[in-house]
Amino acid sequence: MNIVIVYGGKSGEHEVSLVSAASVARNIPEAGNTVSLIGIAKNGAWYLQDSALLTKIRENTTLPLSIQGDEVHRVNIVPGGGSAGALVCSGTPIPADVVFPVLHGTYGEDGTIQGLFEMAEIPYVGGGVMSSSLAMDKEKTKIIWQALDLPIVPFVALTTRQWITDEKKVAACNSVEQKFPWPVFVKPACAGSSVGAAKANTREELITRINEAFIWDKKVLIEPFISAREIECSVTGNGKATTYIPGEIVPNREFYDYQAKYQDPDGAALTVPANLSPEQTKKVTSLAAKAYEALDLDGMARVDFFIDKKNGELYLNEINTIPGFTPISMFSRMCEAGGLNYQDLVMALLDLARERFTSSRTLQTDRP
Repeated sequence: MNIVIVYGGKSGEHEVSLVSAASVARNIPEAGNTVSLIGIAKNGAWYLQDSALLTKIRENTTLPLSIQGDEVHRVNIVPGGGSAGALVCSGTPIPADVVFPVLHGTYGEDGTIQGLFEMAEIPYVGGGVMSSSLAMDKEKTKIIWQALDLPIVPFVALTTRQWITDEKKVAACNSVEQKFPWPVFVKPACAGSSVGAAKANTREELITRINEAFIWDKKVLIEPFISAREIECSVTGNGKATTYIPGEIVPNREFYDYQAKYQDPDGAALTVPANLSPEQTKKVTSLAAKAYEALDLDGMARVDFFIDKKNGELYLNEINTIPGFTPISMFSRMCEAGGLNYQDLVMALLDLARERFTSSRTLQTDRP
């Protein structure tokens, strides 16, 4: 196959993508496959990378990908161009039998780039436009899960329009205090990797945390803070979910924040399989499948759960449609524990992308 890996991105998770995408590139078999690397700079510009970069990261397995940007290697997209002509660099098409977007967060897993690939007529790994957009929005995800009687943590959603005057801020804080006891947890509704997420113990801290969250998004969620075990489950499949062995995050901080995930090597222990009873494991995997299918997801996702340490209650927390993708990331480790090794996982996702594309193109779009 001619495989194009798109990475980087205009996102707070840009650096995480450089590491994930390098791992994906290393695990595509060289025999019979051609890999092209397209890096998206932080300003949103797309650049085709020199083939020497691929050789470099294959030889040094600790290196992340990088992005070299100059106008000569600027990539343009042609709507309707298809696999042979949608991606173009300096007038030369970049063959793309399938694209693997290893882009975390905004402009990567929120439906925007998925819509671009749909218009370009290129197969791509992961969920479609609607399902990606829904999964990125934690409020909309919770509304759908709640409508299906799936267990979620209660929440208050707040937009910038509801935080624009002192009077509205007082009303919003009053609403939170009436609904939840202290402490509470504040997070952007449409950001990943715990960016902008923090705990608030008082009204003053709540105001500060909401202001910080609004730096990252125009909508925030406020939830009761639960002292919980953090359980995760990998899912793959087009429409119908296949689940894998659940894992557990054991943070060495109060909660699993951005620093614990990516900056502190001792920030958390990642345990696969999770220390769950057979009954708990069955419940987690069943709920993961229901959560995935409720959003009409394709390709892959990682479903995150809370188990309340006080009463053992299980809650859906959120779902990530392009999770961290290094060999030591929880998503790949859980798949490995379930019998699907990293290289086979990458190739299976590429096959699912092409299968979904072929199926969708049988639908009629014009009257005969």
